[in-house]
Amino acid sequence: MSLANVVCMKWGDKYPAAYVNRLFGGVRRFLKPPFRFLCFTDKPEGIAAGVEIHPLPSEPFEADLKVLMYEVKNKGAWRKVSLFKPGLAGMEGPILGFDIDVVVTGPLEALFDFAPGKVCMRREWRDARRLRQGGHGSVFRFDPAVHGYLYSEFAADPMGCAARVRGSEQRYTSLSALRHGDLEYFPPRWIASFKYNVIPLPPFNFFTEPHVPKDARVVCFHGRPSMEEALAGYRAEWWRSTRPADWLVDYWLQGERNA
Repeated sequence: MSLANVVCMKWGDKYPAAYVNRLFGGVRRFLKPPFRFLCFTDKPEGIAAGVEIHPLPSEPFEADLKVLMYEVKNKGAWRKVSLFKPGLAGMEGPILGFDIDVVVTGPLEALFDFAPGKVCMRREWRDARRLRQGGHGSVFRFDPAVHGYLYSEFAADPMGCAARVRGSEQRYTSLSALRHGDLEYFPPRWIASFKYNVIPLPPFNFFTEPHVPKDARVVCFHGRPSMEEALAGYRAEWWRSTRPADWLVDYWLQGERNA
């Protein structure tokens, strides 16, 4: 039996190595089957010894990637398209990918077992409210041997693919899979958003501590507050202010101890 594959990417200086280490520690805590944990990065310094480190893939369309990531109006995390390339780092079978600004809070086996043979993502919160299709890219599962078109179609026309989805990598991934009949959404309760699902509704957010929702396997931090802001307590717009999320000490900060 091949090892389960868990991957992440870290490029640039926005996030330190501790983010990778804490994610790795969370995966070790909540994933029972033997697995490979791979990090593709341009800055490997400080990453835990148990993480399998690989350089960021260099692509034939590298120039287009840099334009899409840093220069266009709707910048996106287009680096992740490289993960869809069949044979990358010798990975075989399903791959579970994470952004590094997430916290693992529950068992992960179900994310591998759900809807075999499909591209799986959590439905994007705003798209769900607007009754639109579209997945959120913080947690995603795919199999390059089955879904290699996610790489090949983009490689054939990077700028055209990006333009059709308004510069959003997660929309490219989810809508391409949908067009091929391969998209399945993870159950919403498994993938929680801190700002949408964890912060209590006003006015309770000012005097009630935020708690991890029941059955949440991963909590995503997209936009504000960041993880550090949520840990300390966040004061901004009245609907997004929150008391300190003390559970982040156990699920996130102490994750490095398991790395």
